[in-house]
Amino acid sequence: MVADQGIVGSAPGRDSDPEETAEWVESFDQLVDARGSERAREVLGRLLARAGGRSVGLPSVITTDYVNTIPVDEEPEFPGDEEIERKYRAWMRWNAAVMVHRSQRPEIGVGGHISTYAGAATLYEVGFNHFFKGKDHPSGGDQVFFQGHASPGMYARAFLEGRLTEEDLDGFRQEKSKEGHALSSYPHPRLMPEFWEFPTVSMGIGPMNAIYQAQSNRYLHNRGIKDTSEQQVWAFLGDGEMDEPESRGLLQLAANDGLDNLNFVINCNLQRLDGPVRGNGKIMQELEAFFRGAGWNVIKVVWGREWDNLLAKDTTGDLVKIMNETADGDYQTYKAESGGFVRDHFFGKTPVTKDLVADMTDAEVWNLKRGGHDYRKVYAAYKAATEFKGKPTVILAKTVKGYGLGPHFEGRNATHQMKKLTNADLKAFRDHLRVPVTDEQIDADLYNAPYYHPGPDAPEIQYMLDRRRKLGGFLPERRTKHAETVLPGEKAYEVAKRGSGKQQAATTMAFVRLLKDLMRDKEFGKRIVPIIPDEARTFGMDSFFPTAKIYNPKGQNYLSVDRELVLAYKESIEGQILHAGINEAGSVAAFTAAGTAYATHGQPLIPIYVFYSMFGFQRTGDSFWAAGDQMTRGFIIGATAGRTTLTGEGLQHADGHSPILASTNPAVVTYDPAYGYEIGYIMRDGLERMYGNGNAVSGTDPNVMYYLTVYNEPIVQPAEPENLDVNGLLRGIYKLQDGHQAENTPKAQILASGVAVPWALEAQRILSDEWGVSADVWSVTSWNELRRDAVAAEEETFLNPDAEPRVPFVTQQLGNAPGPVVAVSDYMKAVPDQIRQFLPQDFATLGADGFGFSDTRAAARRFFKIDSHSVVVRTLQLLAKRGEVDSNAPRQAIEKYSLLDVNAGTTGNAGGDS
Repeated sequence: MVADQGIVGSAPGRDSDPEETAEWVESFDQLVDARGSERAREVLGRLLARAGGRSVGLPSVITTDYVNTIPVDEEPEFPGDEEIERKYRAWMRWNAAVMVHRSQRPEIGVGGHISTYAGAATLYEVGFNHFFKGKDHPSGGDQVFFQGHASPGMYARAFLEGRLTEEDLDGFRQEKSKEGHALSSYPHPRLMPEFWEFPTVSMGIGPMNAIYQAQSNRYLHNRGIKDTSEQQVWAFLGDGEMDEPESRGLLQLAANDGLDNLNFVINCNLQRLDGPVRGNGKIMQELEAFFRGAGWNVIKVVWGREWDNLLAKDTTGDLVKIMNETADGDYQTYKAESGGFVRDHFFGKTPVTKDLVADMTDAEVWNLKRGGHDYRKVYAAYKAATEFKGKPTVILAKTVKGYGLGPHFEGRNATHQMKKLTNADLKAFRDHLRVPVTDEQIDADLYNAPYYHPGPDAPEIQYMLDRRRKLGGFLPERRTKHAETVLPGEKAYEVAKRGSGKQQAATTMAFVRLLKDLMRDKEFGKRIVPIIPDEARTFGMDSFFPTAKIYNPKGQNYLSVDRELVLAYKESIEGQILHAGINEAGSVAAFTAAGTAYATHGQPLIPIYVFYSMFGFQRTGDSFWAAGDQMTRGFIIGATAGRTTLTGEGLQHADGHSPILASTNPAVVTYDPAYGYEIGYIMRDGLERMYGNGNAVSGTDPNVMYYLTVYNEPIVQPAEPENLDVNGLLRGIYKLQDGHQAENTPKAQILASGVAVPWALEAQRILSDEWGVSADVWSVTSWNELRRDAVAAEEETFLNPDAEPRVPFVTQQLGNAPGPVVAVSDYMKAVPDQIRQFLPQDFATLGADGFGFSDTRAAARRFFKIDSHSVVVRTLQLLAKRGEVDSNAPRQAIEKYSLLDVNAGTTGNAGGDS
């Protein structure tokens, strides 16, 4: 039934012929009683279709009454032993609360969350006992995104399963001081790499990543890499969390792709951290409307079985009307009060509803549970969700935050922050759960209340373990054994080494040409997953459309407007390219799902996410942090990089700081290559590091993301030089070209990265030809990695004072180089300044600090004083200070090159879409 929808053209609630309406309602009730809900739905469906055919206007049905979606007569039989499951669920709730409570000992005080799991235990346990498939299941297992704040419950279950010990539980949130017996605060795969699979506590990232995990499962299946047809993705979320834009912003993908392998379970306890989610409204109704409008299947679990009889007797609809009209703020208050309070303030709103509970005691009224605490109701919802075809499903389950923890916690605004239980709280909680712990054990030490485990041979434990065996093993669990990956050979990198001959090509295009050859590799190519937001043509990647094709689970069922073109837009069920649309957040989620397939599915995929440089770490840094936590492997390509290279786009597109943002993520290895051959070596090193034999030059930790900035300014790409210092290239710096002057001339060192390297070479020529200065030019492929190495060397020296200090690599390369150092890039000064402290020379940085703007490349570079002539002047200044050139040289150079005139700049060229 639909609540208060009214009829188009009539005032809401107005009935022009109540007597006739009553006859229709009576007939409908008889139909339901005699033929059941399914037949009633069929008849209503035909009537609605007929109404449309007769042009009878109807309101859109976006919400249903505030009752359970699944009628009582359609509930399946519960297949488990409710009493046994209730018992060990109670033990888990006790152990979870005690674990957090014990971690609040005065000498520890590391915190934790008690109330979330207390309210959500039933939602999880129905899944664990009857639905969540482990990795040893023939299907391959489910992926479960656990609500971050409920992590104590997962630890409590693992303790009963024998996976964790009491010592482990006492190591909660003490990851270094209790190393070896430590539990991370939330689901953190990087911190517990054999336990957690998905990081979820950064609100909104769980929903987003779950959607793209479900898509990734279908992608693997449709491309013939792995059969994932029976795998389900479950995401457990909070109703307050759904206010995050990321939580709702990507629902359309799940609907458009028909991801019926995806189930959201939203724990609607009506509370967020500080108060009600919607005190004056109804969050379940709001979410129902939102998800239904987004094309999802919606199942509401509002009331427990104790309400069934009352709803059956509600022939007038008064009870449902009160349910519909009561605000969430009031529902929260009811659960913080008493049965008598509920009788007076809820049922007492009408004589009819008050009479419904006249024969019930206050205790019975208080025991009218919310649906999320009822095993049968939750089981019915999960079963319906897993059997529904064609759409993703969201289950909205109403619960009480802090359920069973007593009057100080249950439903209180502050319950999320409350971490300590009083002596009385512990005893009341024990009594509520019927846990066999004595008063003496509790009284002995407030902060050392005992955990409870009946022993591994107890029938309840055997029952629990048997359920998990039948479902394919324990969850959560992370495994890293994967199919063997044969990496590309030398031939795949030849295009990068050759250069561009006489043609000009931006580094973006050099990268795209390399990627095309990597994808052609017969063994390896199928594992590459190109991920592009709606900029493929900008990056020159439209050439991939006809061959690799764009992934779409529905194929291409329309006549393409550009079908006659060589580079026509082509979608396919077996397509290789993930084209996310104008959607950086979704692209990173897709990158994460693909980049962790080696662990999630045992099938390595190499995601290569190419994006507008400015919209990478600045817009989706939190998602990349979660990707690092999940140990994602892959390549991130910041195309159209640099503050002055993009010319006409302007402030919000001009990226002058992404390497600094990337440096804050320990899992990101950042490079700013100047030439195609550098890109080739970096890509090869990254692949070797992630999936090779562990002997990559840059390190052995495979769980990294390589970030390459590439540019859209066309230049002649040189061929790989002879005697290239590959080690230096990969570690961050190598000498590109010696100075041109004789030994007895003034010396300087010019350091440049990315698109600035040609400016440095031009400055080298000018210094030699016009000022008699010999400057060496160094290509700095990674300022970030040079700094990491140097900081690590400092740390080693600090902790090993008796050992010979390790010299940082950048100091090894440049420490004895003669003359001052001038560093330049198309980024803010803070990027090259990362290495300043590790070099003994006089050091000057040129950078594009401040906001970007629209102009020619030459004018922008002259404005920021990072062009070739600015490098010349700054070098002369440092040499003049040392007395190695005439003191008037800097002033003369400024005047000669009109350095203060932006229109006098000549560095860079026009053109270059990619």
